Amino acid sequence: MFKVIKSLFILLAAFVVTIFIWFEYQISVPAANNQEIIGFAISQGFGVHQISQDLYNKGLIRSQFYFEVYVWSKKAEGDFIAGVFDLSPSMSIKQITRLLTQADNAEKVITIIEGWSNKEIADYLAKQGLFTREEFLAAVGGNLSDYLQSYEFLSDKPVNVDLEGYLFPDTYRVFRNAAPAEVVKKILDNFDLKLSPELRQKITGQNKTIFEIITLASIIEKEVSRPDDMKMVADIFYKRLAQNMALQSDATVNYVTGKGRVQPSIEDTRADSPYNTYLYAGLPPGPIANPGINAIMAAIEPTENPYYYFLTTKEGEVIYARTYDEHLQNKARYLN
Repeated sequence: MFKVIKSLFILLAAFVVTIFIWFEYQISVPAANNQEIIGFAISQGFGVHQISQDLYNKGLIRSQFYFEVYVWSKKAEGDFIAGVFDLSPSMSIKQITRLLTQADNAEKVITIIEGWSNKEIADYLAKQGLFTREEFLAAVGGNLSDYLQSYEFLSDKPVNVDLEGYLFPDTYRVFRNAAPAEVVKKILDNFDLKLSPELRQKITGQNKTIFEIITLASIIEKEVSRPDDMKMVADIFYKRLAQNMALQSDATVNYVTGKGRVQPSIEDTRADSPYNTYLYAGLPPGPIANPGINAIMAAIEPTENPYYYFLTTKEGEVIYARTYDEHLQNKARYLN
């Protein structure tokens, strides 16, 4: 009887060891030898089953079962971090689990909208939990010497102007523990890429500076939304600049007052600021927002037209006028 029990015990032990070895094999062997990097996102509230299913569907693991068993065995079911991760089928379940449960490895997707000011971007990033509003504003408005040395396109920017206008609107993936300067660098790298050598040559060929283009583009971005209107408005502004006429941009008034009105009041247009293009001719001292590529292209390649005035209705339609009297008629018709 003892021999039977001993034999059964040996068989059971062998079985347990076999199971352990098999399990260890399953969690240690990658899904494939493919070295491709695949972006993997975990949304807030995702459970283990949802995560394992998504991993399997993307070909990152060979078995949902072994992934889930491993996670439960490690009591790591509550440790997953919401964010975006760079994974590969060449990683094992062990490696993937470790990456998905360590905050330093998580990336967050952020989207900067065309026309946002630096303050609006700072508010947005603070809500995303990356860093405080003050920390970001210090990174884009404090000591900019490192950026000035690294990016040729900032060479004509006045030293007393911050990075308003150069924070290119786009979607970015940033590490959750990234410092503000690291995020700013990623954004400026993108600006450097989008403002191609060809575009820079066109700007130089027009005897303009990048700073002038970005400043005007920021106004265009806030005035109209459609690319074809942007090009029309750019030509109107250039004609007014050439004749030393005030741009009379409502967007610059809103920048001064912070009110965001479709039609600023007469009192608003009298706000004393060099950014108020109703009071001061020429371009304002710097950009009033961060323009997208359409507004930048409009400032570089405007569409020639006979107009000197325009307005935007509450519905977003742009109405053009050749004369001031015609413009007043349009205002009475569309804005009152």
